[in-house]
Amino acid sequence: MLPSATMKDQAMRRPYDGLSPEVMIAAVEAAGYRCDGRELALNSYENRVYQIGIEEDVPVVVKFYRPGRWSDEQILEEHSFAWELGGQTLLRHEGFRYSIYQRRGGRWPDLENPDVRLWLGRFLGRIHRVGSARSFGARPLLTVDEFGWLARSYLLENDWLPGHILKPYESLSRDLLDRIDDVLGEVGELDLLRLHGDCHPGNILWTDGGPHFVDLDDTRMGPAIQDLWMLLSGDRREMEVQLTDVLSGYAEFHEFDFRELRLVEVLRTLRMMHYEAWIARRWADPAFPRAFPWFEENRHWEEHLLTLREQAALIDELPLQVD
Repeated sequence: MLPSATMKDQAMRRPYDGLSPEVMIAAVEAAGYRCDGRELALNSYENRVYQIGIEEDVPVVVKFYRPGRWSDEQILEEHSFAWELGGQTLLRHEGFRYSIYQRRGGRWPDLENPDVRLWLGRFLGRIHRVGSARSFGARPLLTVDEFGWLARSYLLENDWLPGHILKPYESLSRDLLDRIDDVLGEVGELDLLRLHGDCHPGNILWTDGGPHFVDLDDTRMGPAIQDLWMLLSGDRREMEVQLTDVLSGYAEFHEFDFRELRLVEVLRTLRMMHYEAWIARRWADPAFPRAFPWFEENRHWEEHLLTLREQAALIDELPLQVD
């Protein structure tokens, strides 16, 4: 049984009330642009992102940050990192924090193409070379506590799990996270750097001129492999071929610690667990029930439990091998 409204994040209920088209346009004009009245909502759930038309010029893309998620210091660290890679800044209007970007076109990268994988590896190597130059002070680390234990606690303590899933999930998730803690201990201390943090293909715009990485909203400190494993798909051999190409390009710009290959399935598991809690925490935002209607179905939670069981086996397999 899903929780009632009283069990959800009341402080975050309808966080974008007041963000009308008039407010959005006024915010952009306050930054020195002359808008032509056109606005188009772009795909984003955590924040609100719009393309806004500009008189006698190309449109801009405006991101309005979710109230209460990040502090000003954390957002400015994101912007500082992005400035080193490209450039932007934090603005305010009518109580909303926002930033304005040049519009970039593009398509998903063709990850079946080895040349594309090599190019992405080179680009990520350059990003990580910049990311390793200094550390974040306000941005969080990628930790098992936040992505695993706290995500698990939120689902259990707020009655998000169907009754027949509750006990199996409670036991399996505990054992899984204990094993993840053990694996991290076996791998040992790793060098952490400033990451993109959410480097899936949907956040990469590909053009004939190469990749353009977007959405640094989840940037944080963590191991380099976090920005690499989401480019991999298919069976084990397919992923090994893909990773060989990516790392070949990556090594041209930044050194890679091959111990991190042990963490591919660990990080995949943590992302899965964090994703479920992320949707649950945002359920009071009307955009989420519309986007994820299957989240209320028993079948979804049954499939999630099955996936975690599969991950428990994968975590204990040998790391991927690269040529």
